[in-house]
Amino acid sequence: MSSMKMMISRAAASRLLTGAARPVDSVEFAVSRNRNIFITVRTMSKALTVDNINPNILKLEYAVRGPLVIRATEIMKELEKGVQKPFKKVIRANIGDAHAMGQRPITFIRQVLACVSYPELIDKGDFPEDVKQRSKEILDACGGQSVGSYSASHGIELIRRHVAEYIERRDGHPADWNNVCLSSGASTAIKSVLQLFCNDLGGKPSGVMVPIPQYPLYSASLAEYGLQLVSYYLDEASNWGLSVAELERALADAQRAAHVRALVVINPGNPTGQVLTRDNIETIIKFAHKHGLFIFADEVYQDNVYAEGSKFYSFKKVMSEMGGPYAAVELASFMSVSKGYMGECGLRGGWMELVNMEPAVQANLYKCISAMLCPSVLGQTAVDCVAKPPAPGEPSYPLWLEEKTAVLASLDKRAKMIADTFNQMEGFQCNTVQGAMYAFPQIWLPRAALAAAARAGQAPDVFYAARLLEHTGISIVPGSGFGQRAGTHHFRTTILPQPALLREMLDSFKAFHSHFTEEFS
Repeated sequence: MSSMKMMISRAAASRLLTGAARPVDSVEFAVSRNRNIFITVRTMSKALTVDNINPNILKLEYAVRGPLVIRATEIMKELEKGVQKPFKKVIRANIGDAHAMGQRPITFIRQVLACVSYPELIDKGDFPEDVKQRSKEILDACGGQSVGSYSASHGIELIRRHVAEYIERRDGHPADWNNVCLSSGASTAIKSVLQLFCNDLGGKPSGVMVPIPQYPLYSASLAEYGLQLVSYYLDEASNWGLSVAELERALADAQRAAHVRALVVINPGNPTGQVLTRDNIETIIKFAHKHGLFIFADEVYQDNVYAEGSKFYSFKKVMSEMGGPYAAVELASFMSVSKGYMGECGLRGGWMELVNMEPAVQANLYKCISAMLCPSVLGQTAVDCVAKPPAPGEPSYPLWLEEKTAVLASLDKRAKMIADTFNQMEGFQCNTVQGAMYAFPQIWLPRAALAAAARAGQAPDVFYAARLLEHTGISIVPGSGFGQRAGTHHFRTTILPQPALLREMLDSFKAFHSHFTEEFS
């Protein structure tokens, strides 16, 4: 609480009280013989200000939902109000939200969700028998046979068992359902495991190795938790490959200031769209074993592999088949229903499998997770539909297979379309989009554009992306939000707009870039 004492007139006193910038806690008046008023105003101080909040929160940045995305939302509202723009709509190519970009939900998933949400549909609705049976099984596993009840903190046992069976089918190796933890999307699981590293060792903060370019969840979470970001660069010249020499360089450079304890790998890559080869994964596992590092395997795009000759291998599968000491490397792998062919971002369903984690550590992790009660049971239901999809011979199988195949085939075509188009544009170079949902092209900007960006106080790629948004309504994310080598400029765009809209977006992009280049040539 603060106070001030001053001599003022009656009129000024009235203005002071009615226009106080902060809530007034108390006021004391005194009147002198010459009728001047002495007034003491005590104002209430805020318990939280930007000067006293957790400084790690101030450091946190998340480019995927940053200032340009906020501006895109403002433009959408302006268009709704009839404000004239050189375009009719905003194309939100900044975020991997498939349904927002027009992808239709998978029927089997939505039918099961409908039945568990409104159980009367099981008997009254015209749904396939396997949908009804699955819905009954999930409801039987819920408290009070309702998805409105809490589940176990780490998820419904039935669904965790189905996830373990999915992993066994995928990898050809056993999976223990006790090591499977369901989560509200992959992000919360990743953050839960990161919290285990929030302590200093030997007087140094814990460090986590993260690929650059990277998904900003990692840099944001490390900043939030006070962990040290240890950047290692992917090799753009080799289609964003990962070299052990670069890992060793990054580790050596970081060890002076941090105790490096973990390594993040995103495969297929976000924002870069590469798919690691099996040989590459083996070298990463050997590196982690050599230096005693815990591996975070972000594998949420495992269904999204397009390029000929590319194939997804899970880290767990490769570790298991390498055998010996490599099979004992500590690993947490992550999966989500938000990506793949499902695109169910808003349901917030995901899981992690913990491999070789010390039992006492795992018990403490589960204890920490229990404080968040449980992930959404509807999200867990979506997980069940992904982990145990309709099987051949079941009524829902033909339509499920048709829809899944169509989604992935369309994404394959759009991945090629976007890379081919960018590579035809002057000053662009875009690697093959082998997987995931994004392209991350490099762009060479004219000197005059670099100078204009400097005058505007913006990074060059931010300047370009801002101009693109204002002139075309296309919302992308500047490469500086993901990290990039000094002197290079990139941006991330999704491949998710449906084919006709994507073609329209790319045509508009080409026209803008031609005018931009001419303006700053």
